[in-house]
Formats: sequence, structure tokens, C-alpha cells
Amino acid sequence: MKNIMMILFVALLGTTINAQEAKAQIKFKTDVIDYGEIEAGSDGIREFEFTNTGSAPLIISRVYSSCGCTIPEKPKDPIAPGDNGVIKVKYDTKRVGPIRKTITVYSNAEESTKAIKIKGTVLAKK
Repeated sequence: MKNIMMILFVALLGTTINAQEAKAQIKFKTDVIDYGEIEAGSDGIREFEFTNTGSAPLIISRVYSSCGCTIPEKPKDPIAPGDNGVIKVKYDTKRVGPIRKTITVYSNAEESTKAIKIKGTVLAKK
């Protein structure tokens, strides 16, 4: 009886160790978007493209900017494995000077928190 119990225990332990949970993974085309030098009042909208390279649907729960001058917009629906998505970012280009902002993406991906950045310079109108 002890041998049977030991065999069942080892089999169960082996099955548990080998079972892998499906995970979403987010892979951005680029982690930084460079606006370059743009004129004040220019179009401040840019898009971060990404792919779910995992084996489970990717759910982006929140995107957060540390500054009110940068407004990120997340996808509303889950991104299926292998599919692409976009996070839109709008920077207020009425603010003249350097741009150095970080947007934090929260998701169910293996790396649950990911920082993406924008940079550049807004030049005064001539």
C-alpha cells in the first residue's frame, strides 16, 4: 500500500511540475518614440505598436502617465495570442521645451508592468 501511495504521489508531483500555465507576453515594436523637434501646436499623437507573443489573451488593464500633459489610451478589448495592438499617446504640444515622459502599462503579461517613453523637443512658433 505504501508503494502505491508513493507512486501516486510522485506521478502527481511530476504532472504538477510539468504543467505550465498559459501566459500573455507583450512585445513592443519600440519602447521609445522620439518626436524629434516639432513646432508648438503640432500633432502630438503617436502610437506604440505591440504584439502579444504569449499563449494567452493579453489584457491591458491600465496605462498611466506621470504628467497630465501626456494622455495615453489603451485598447478596450483583449489582444489574442499572435495579434497586434496599439497604445495611443497624445502629448500637449502647446508646452514649449523638452519632452521626457514615461507611460506605464499594466497588464496580465508575464512582465505585468512595462515602461514606455516619449521624448523630443517642442519648439516655439516662429
